[in-house]
Amino acid sequence: MDKIDTSMAPWQPAARYPDPAIHVLDANFAKYRVAAATVERLGTGYRWAEGPVWMGDTRTLLWSDIPNNRMMRWDEETGAVSVFRKPSDYANGNTRDRQGRLITCEHGTRRVTRTEYDGSITVLADRIDGKRLNSPNDVVVKSDGSIWFTDPPYGIIGYYEGARAKQETASNNVYRIDGRTGAVAIVIDSMDRPNGIAFSPDESLLYVVESGVSPRSIMAFEVTDGGKSVTNGRKLIDAGPGTPDGFRCDIDGNLWCGWGMGAAELDGVMIFNPTGQLIGRIQLPERCANVCFGGRHRNRLFMAASHSLYAVYVNTQGAVGS
Repeated sequence: MDKIDTSMAPWQPAARYPDPAIHVLDANFAKYRVAAATVERLGTGYRWAEGPVWMGDTRTLLWSDIPNNRMMRWDEETGAVSVFRKPSDYANGNTRDRQGRLITCEHGTRRVTRTEYDGSITVLADRIDGKRLNSPNDVVVKSDGSIWFTDPPYGIIGYYEGARAKQETASNNVYRIDGRTGAVAIVIDSMDRPNGIAFSPDESLLYVVESGVSPRSIMAFEVTDGGKSVTNGRKLIDAGPGTPDGFRCDIDGNLWCGWGMGAAELDGVMIFNPTGQLIGRIQLPERCANVCFGGRHRNRLFMAASHSLYAVYVNTQGAVGS
């Protein structure tokens, strides 16, 4: 197994293969590392990069630069970076529905929206029982068309990622928007600041980061009631001194988690197998907030990390919806 180099000099592309920034912490991770692939920096100069989402039909990646109140766009063909949307209403998490439409969590408007094919915006959720949401954070779409999102208060506790405002709901919840009726329902009301969210490849489990506890943890819930609710929540991963944020699963059920904060040697992406065992790490010089899989074969991991956007090819594929 590789020994982690904790020295954090300014980032430079690896000069040799395999990239020493990709660490095999368990022998089972070795098959996921592409020996002739290195971590690439695709862009830099952002205040807080979050919410990457791959747009396969246009071969572009979109992500949020929350404090700058904009969404960015990277073009795979040209490598050009441009502004996709400004203002973005302090957009955070993004994903696509099964019709290819962009789904976005917005701090500024405290809502979840859908960008239609013609560019118009449809509001999917902004209230529950007449009360405004907090600041929708991360989002995932299930195969039945339902949209699941987390709602901690990070966008309303100050003026950096939104605007200071009163919390109207009694708790920080995880919600489900019905794909057929559009009805909004609470599926988890017992977590302290739920954050990153993802389904296992077979959608039998829902994973949620609980970010309001110390240490942070990644919880696993059994999906029940025909895919409409969850039960039997359990702690899958104890983050210890680390700070997990957003994450996605590959087709084998491994969790690729944005990580960092605190000690520099924790910055990057941590990879856990389905049992919660740490098997690999991608070392970055910045805290990684969120990731997604993309590229033609969904085998390129995109990493939104503080001031920069990174990518690396891996020997697996993102689960559908990741």
